[in-house]
Amino acid sequence: MRVALALPLDAERHLADTAGYHGHEVAARCSGGDELALRLAQLPVDLAVVAATPEHLTPRLIETADLLGVRMLVVTDGDEQAGHAARLGILDPVDGPADWGLLDGTPVPPAGGDDPPPVASLAAARRPATVVVVWGPHGAPGRTSIAIALAAEFAAAGLRTVLADADTHAAAVAPALGLLDEAPGFAAACRLAGIGGLDETQLDRVAGVPRGTRHPFRVLTGLGRPSRWPELGEERVAGAIAALRGLCEVLVVDVAASLERDDELASDLATPRRNAAGLEALRAADHVVALAAADPVGIPRFLRGHAELLEHVDAERITVVATKVRASAIGLNPGGQVRQTLARFGGVDEVLLVPWDPAAFDAAALGGRPLADAAPRSPARAAVRELAGRLVPSGAEGVRGTRRRRLA
Repeated sequence: MRVALALPLDAERHLADTAGYHGHEVAARCSGGDELALRLAQLPVDLAVVAATPEHLTPRLIETADLLGVRMLVVTDGDEQAGHAARLGILDPVDGPADWGLLDGTPVPPAGGDDPPPVASLAAARRPATVVVVWGPHGAPGRTSIAIALAAEFAAAGLRTVLADADTHAAAVAPALGLLDEAPGFAAACRLAGIGGLDETQLDRVAGVPRGTRHPFRVLTGLGRPSRWPELGEERVAGAIAALRGLCEVLVVDVAASLERDDELASDLATPRRNAAGLEALRAADHVVALAAADPVGIPRFLRGHAELLEHVDAERITVVATKVRASAIGLNPGGQVRQTLARFGGVDEVLLVPWDPAAFDAAALGGRPLADAAPRSPARAAVRELAGRLVPSGAEGVRGTRRRRLA
């Protein structure tokens, strides 16, 4: 892991001398926080280790790290430094002294010592990512918009987030975020995973990062031409998801509406299946967000699709979300009517409602930005933020706006 340091001289030298024992690389050594803030934009670092002194932990550094999505490990030495960290909004600093054991739970061998004990790298100790798949039936219930909004909320929580577009019918994540889709990132990730070559370096190469996002996240764009769907075979997609679990903390996957198995449509049973990518993503998902457009057409479509979805996914992994909830399409008490209808005809006892807010989603589409950046006070954004907290509770506090630093 590439690390930047902003520490007192003795601690800086100690970490720099022992970094190799733990499989880390020190990319920068800075004498102060403002100096590190200036260098972060040019440094491909995964983590900044910072002493909780006024000289090293500065508001400018915190703001820059937030904007660039760089995680920080803030190390305190005494109550005075802990108080300084708390005043700047750092709620979970760690007690010093600074050493690599704070990252991977093992002591650092003494500098210059012989035969250091074997230690596990942070990558090996990192918990597998949570996979969230966003699905909805035909009729534009907002699959891509919600997938992007969720990815942004997870990133805002300080979670290393990847958004993958696995829609083999009408991929839309790239244009929604103003990204080029000439070289589909998810297809490239699938090919790399097939040969065991999908690692941090290759992920950085094939993934894009939306410009101007307050909390950046990686994006694996979808197929620019639907005719290329054979590139997303079942085994390739399974391999890519398995590899990505070790490279991030949350993986959000946008999939197509179609759930039918098209085996019977092909004369050769060995040929790829167009819906294999979506079906494999659903099988691998820890959580499936099932969207229902809250109108007289969208609800019946959802009920038919939901019954088919249950053939592939256990009900316990499904979170039902009603989008575009508005009285103008349903009548009085639209939320209550949606809940009652889904409970009576679909056996869905719990539904999260996303209010109708076309101005907010239009602003996001116009700027090629997530909903959280385009309309942070939108009631629709608040509903998506609540959804993110339900799906990944460890990120809930960060999603609500508290600045936290997480290591794994």
